[in-house]
Amino acid sequence: MSRARPGDLRAITADGVFFSAMVGMGETYVPAFALAMGLGAVTSGLIATVPMLAGAVFQLVTPRAVRWLRSYRRWVVLCAGLQALSFVPLILGALGGRIGLGSLAVAAVAYWSFGMATSPAWNAWVTSLVPSEERARFFAHRTRAAQIALLTAMLGGGLSLEWGDQRGTPLLVFGALFALAMLARLVSATCLGRQSEAPGLASAHHALSPRGVLGSLRRSGSGRVLVYLLAMQATVNVASPYFTPYMFGPLALSYAEFMSLTAAALAARIAVMPWLGHVAQRRGTRFLLGWGAVGIVPLPLLWLVSHHFAYLLALQCFAGTAWAALEFATLLSFFEGIPEHERTSVLAVFNLANAAAVALGALCGGRILLALEGSPEAYAVLFAVSVAGRLGALGLLRGARAARGGAEMQLRTLAVRPSAGAVERPILATVDGAEHSGEAPGRETAAS
Repeated sequence: MSRARPGDLRAITADGVFFSAMVGMGETYVPAFALAMGLGAVTSGLIATVPMLAGAVFQLVTPRAVRWLRSYRRWVVLCAGLQALSFVPLILGALGGRIGLGSLAVAAVAYWSFGMATSPAWNAWVTSLVPSEERARFFAHRTRAAQIALLTAMLGGGLSLEWGDQRGTPLLVFGALFALAMLARLVSATCLGRQSEAPGLASAHHALSPRGVLGSLRRSGSGRVLVYLLAMQATVNVASPYFTPYMFGPLALSYAEFMSLTAAALAARIAVMPWLGHVAQRRGTRFLLGWGAVGIVPLPLLWLVSHHFAYLLALQCFAGTAWAALEFATLLSFFEGIPEHERTSVLAVFNLANAAAVALGALCGGRILLALEGSPEAYAVLFAVSVAGRLGALGLLRGARAARGGAEMQLRTLAVRPSAGAVERPILATVDGAEHSGEAPGRETAAS
């Protein structure tokens, strides 16, 4: 029985902690920064969504880059360092009191491109570093540490912005937060560089063709789940990107209140995740899938019922649990039936399709918001359209494949969103059944 090197495990955990700190202090507050710079509600919504599509396209170069560099580690560390540098235009804009739309877009595209490019290689690499018999316990510990770091960074960022706003210097605080986020990612990159890599590991890296990915989806029965996920993401993101401008606009929330509502949804997700795994084992993921899919339908319209802060806080807690149930069940159902050696290829294609659906929904929502001139009534229309779309997407779940396992799957938080709590992806080494595939360690795939 092989054992992981203690130094590798410490470095993997530290990377997760500092990556999460970057997300909590940096990416979380970029839409609010766009509003503070006077770029408007539509820009604030689109900057949080459309650059993800550029990142999902750029990640497709990963297989060629890994083969060219002959190393997972070199590619992942390079991309992590470049992702850290994407904060430089934001820091300069905040400290200078001015940033153009072009500079903001370049920073966001670079952030998501280099961040998402690490995902396929990191998943393949980390699977080779942590033996199957240690994965459940180790990644559960790593996830808890990363979640604590994420919440701490987000709370600290919100309180700092509230302090700066009261003193008339919020832009200086934005600059400081982005600088700390950059530093956290540089430390994360250093931790990645300290992890070992077996000689010749990257030579086993191969890519499934698009036809191969489609074949894998057909064999696994995951196609209907994917169709639902894409339809759901498109309809959800008609409204979701515009919750931040809605909070700072019609609701006139302070930075502390915005942070509290965003943190409430995220904290609810974190609190309920261990319970979801046990429910999936006892009652099956179909129960979680149904509860989550139905639970998210009315959420946007419920924001219009009352503007009382206590009500909104309770609504966010409910939203966090519903989204956690839905995403846990759908991601597990999607990936569980796919062989381990094909999962990173499928993840890359899933990221691309998902990002396209998100961008499509956000662009439609932005068009509606512009047409109605950003009035309070415009947000009500966005929310109603999104609810109608979510309701329509429910029919796509009929006959969808449900996962069998689930207690051990851990998720990696890529971004924090006020309306849902987080954008998360599975750590593929923890998807149930991964250790039973019989594939040699390191023989992972990524889409070409």
